Amino acid sequence: MGKSVPKKKLAAAAHAAGDEESARGRLLNAATRLFCRYGINATGIDAIINEAGTAKTTLYKLFGSKTNLVHAVLESEGKQWREWFIDAIEAGGGDAQAKLMRIFPALKQWFAEDRFYGCPFINAVGEHDKDAKQFRAIAMRHKKVVLSHIEKLADEMGAAEPIVLAHQLALLMDGAIVAAMVSRDPGVADTAGLAAGNLFGPSKVKKPKRTSAPAQLVAV
Repeated sequence: MGKSVPKKKLAAAAHAAGDEESARGRLLNAATRLFCRYGINATGIDAIINEAGTAKTTLYKLFGSKTNLVHAVLESEGKQWREWFIDAIEAGGGDAQAKLMRIFPALKQWFAEDRFYGCPFINAVGEHDKDAKQFRAIAMRHKKVVLSHIEKLADEMGAAEPIVLAHQLALLMDGAIVAAMVSRDPGVADTAGLAAGNLFGPSKVKKPKRTSAPAQLVAV
């Protein structure tokens, strides 16, 4: 049998793991705030560790590089945003169209927040070399999940082309996000919502399949 590990060593290891997790959380939170407010390129490592209250060696130990930290921030932010967005449009129930119509009122609430600085994915791709694939890949994974949920609702609504409708709504969402970031006016969500309403007309919905009438019996 192997030797038992002394309780003090186990406690020390657990404490160290807890400190590491705490430091990771502080670094992620600090980097998120600074990246969103000032931009990724404008935010240096020193600013992040000062905001987080950690050592530079801790950052490199946990993330390896600033690029890896950016990836971690985007993954974390994306997960939180998707959960919020889906909950916001699903809340209150109703049919699929009612849920889709909640998209822009939900965005308006987000735009009105003091800490709204636009979409972190749009910002990250916009800040970097357009040939660079690293941030675009993360952005596309995020967008795919959002599009998939919207497409599912569009299909449930009976849209003639659910994929097309999902992409149309996503384009209106992206446009509203950028416009709100530039103008600082949450009301742009209302304008985008009016445009979205035009996509739900009768001509955009599948027509029910016609069933042939049963043949009548002729008396002989």
